[in-house]
Amino acid sequence: MQRRDFLKLSAAAGAVSCVTACGSKKTETVIPEVPVAEKINWSSCTCNCGHSCPLKVVTRDGKIARIESDDLGDDSWESHQSRACAKGRSTKKKVYAADRLKVPMKRVGKRGEGNFREISWEEAFDTIAAQLRRVIDTYGNESVYCQYASGRLYSFFSGGHWAYGGLWGAKLLNILGGYLGQYNTYSSGQASNAGQYTFGGRPASGYAELRNSDLYLSFGHNPAETEMSGAGGSYALSVVAKGVETYVVDPRYSDTAVSSQCHWLAIRPGTDGALCEALAYEIITQGAADEAFLAKYCVGYDQSTLPASAAANSDYKSHILGQGPDGVVKTPEYAAAITGICAEEIRLLATKLIAAKAPFISQGLGVQRHACGEQAVRSILMLPLLLGKVGQSGTNTGFQPARNVYPLAFSPTGANPVTAKIPCFLWTDAVVRGEEMTATTDGIRGAEKLSANIKFIWNYAGNALINQHSDVNKTHEILQDESLCEFILVHDVQMTPSAKYADILLPDLTDAEGTDISANSATEAGVLTAMTSSVNTPFSAKGCFEVCLEIAKRLGVEQEYAEGKNYQQWLESLYNEVAVKKGYPNYDELVKMGIYRVKDTKPVIGLKSYIDDPVASPLSTPSGKIEVYSETLDTMSKTWTLNEGDEIPAIPKYIKTWEGFEDLETKKQYPLQLIGHHAKGRTHSSFHSNPWMREAVEDAVWMNPKDAAARGISQGDEVLVTSLRGKLKVRARVTPRIMPGVTSLPQGAWTKKQGDVDVGGCVNALTSQRPTAIGKCNPQHTNLVEISLY
Repeated sequence: MQRRDFLKLSAAAGAVSCVTACGSKKTETVIPEVPVAEKINWSSCTCNCGHSCPLKVVTRDGKIARIESDDLGDDSWESHQSRACAKGRSTKKKVYAADRLKVPMKRVGKRGEGNFREISWEEAFDTIAAQLRRVIDTYGNESVYCQYASGRLYSFFSGGHWAYGGLWGAKLLNILGGYLGQYNTYSSGQASNAGQYTFGGRPASGYAELRNSDLYLSFGHNPAETEMSGAGGSYALSVVAKGVETYVVDPRYSDTAVSSQCHWLAIRPGTDGALCEALAYEIITQGAADEAFLAKYCVGYDQSTLPASAAANSDYKSHILGQGPDGVVKTPEYAAAITGICAEEIRLLATKLIAAKAPFISQGLGVQRHACGEQAVRSILMLPLLLGKVGQSGTNTGFQPARNVYPLAFSPTGANPVTAKIPCFLWTDAVVRGEEMTATTDGIRGAEKLSANIKFIWNYAGNALINQHSDVNKTHEILQDESLCEFILVHDVQMTPSAKYADILLPDLTDAEGTDISANSATEAGVLTAMTSSVNTPFSAKGCFEVCLEIAKRLGVEQEYAEGKNYQQWLESLYNEVAVKKGYPNYDELVKMGIYRVKDTKPVIGLKSYIDDPVASPLSTPSGKIEVYSETLDTMSKTWTLNEGDEIPAIPKYIKTWEGFEDLETKKQYPLQLIGHHAKGRTHSSFHSNPWMREAVEDAVWMNPKDAAARGISQGDEVLVTSLRGKLKVRARVTPRIMPGVTSLPQGAWTKKQGDVDVGGCVNALTSQRPTAIGKCNPQHTNLVEISLY
């Protein structure tokens, strides 16, 4: 019995003595209820915010009494606690949710209607195995696809990774001959492509380098709402950026901007490239460009470093000065008309950048989720390069700040015999027209073209099957057509919108009910968490390993799959291999400790090794240098088939896009730009059905008072938001914290249709499936809409 329970029992017994001594008229003896002993286990919130915070799960009689968080140590910096935000602490509501999946089920009726009948696990396994065998035998392994999913991203050995069917699904499929792969992510595909063609990767400095900076310029980075935990960027910024002059470029006055007391530059969505061009003009024309640095480390800044294959005046400097093909001088006045930021503010920011000894320039991931997002990223990367302030203490490359603690890698899945990969955003295209998709039309990698359409989808712990993918109306039509994708397996914990499209729907264990190891990436101090459980799962749920094992048995590959081990044996052996290499406690020791803090205070400075010695440490670009001008992109522009209006420039530049600020034709009917920001009450779509989170954070479309007044809309009114692709109903939040002409809706709300209106408020009722030109990535912040009273 714990001390608190002993005290409770003592107090109750004292109360009984008092009643008896005071002459109670009741003759029966009052016997106090003996409190049940509490058990404490550690778990983790493994959703895709990036921080997988440890959770202390307190149970009584196998039921969760409450959820606490990391309270160990003295919480001093470098030993700081990875405290969970409100989402992680609401895990109890997820375990006992009303929409929790309880038994295996088989669809009845049409996909998306959410009508199922209960079946046995045996029938479920038999059906899945038979359908998988049939599809592979009929269409080949390339017709099988593991859907993008990140609901349990940081459960490193029992679920994890967005592209591998819960890891164990990919291992099974690889044994069976493989499956169609994917590349990119919904989160950062454009940034990854931009980085690859510029640096050969995405090098970045850690948050901690802000201590050594004298100016922080952030494009759309909002950790106060996306990284709220004790290990997150919001807390790190509050420590390391304290006192650093800060500028935030964002259409919204975000919570990060509010909390940092920054200079807010309100910018129209998708126009960051134009702002960067004007800043570049000021840097170049004021003689502040470090041309010696650019000549030594870069290709294509000016004509002297252009590749031999490049046309005259196709370099970056010529483009900025109006000597390139478009003939436009990129002055602050030019940018002001596009961005909405006045020319004087642009000049002032340029002056600040030039004067800074160690400017830390970074960007969030929202900047790149646009129709030409790769170009916005590349344009921002140019600013530190122009100044020659890269690879030095206190500086950054222009990417989102890195973390220096990455404690674990995912469980291995084996090699995939299928080499073909699609951009993850084009999976609906691969369902409809996979056999038509090629390397030069759709960015197929590992093959010239696909050999089959997607016929079998394995969806583990994810909601991108419908909710998180663009244009839910179009996706619904594709998935309802059973002649296209012939079988959909969903394995999850709740009846999400995606779960309603399953042919077989399986109940999974929540993080609080299983065993695993989780770890968070962090600044200078992260945490390993031994996830154990005393929760008596009230439902017939099974984890990913067990599900795949039963399917493997039916397909005759049990030995190859399990290799003679059960899940717990795999967990311990895989973790212990890592522990030996990295000096971590072994599995048994970690379980006893619950959590283990991993410290690493070594400086992380993006591109430092290359800048220190470019010969010994060349980049992974074709030239080995920073490629301001990319011959690879130039070749793509000449050989790829692009949508009308799309462009693949060799240099970073602003490009007008469909449904951007300068799409005047579409704006005649849909005059407002709309983006979809991340709010505190969800991580993507996770936690949406949690009533605590819905009460804490209201879903409402942000509107500037000028735009609202012009439409007769007041705070809290129900409004109809309409785009070319759909309609949704939501309340209005009228606020000066968003610039005129721009609106923003929290992304991740669960789609729910009533007629032709999404009354769930899902932003993807409005978004487009048209991909970006270079990476074939999602453009989900590029939308033009109209808003009216509902």
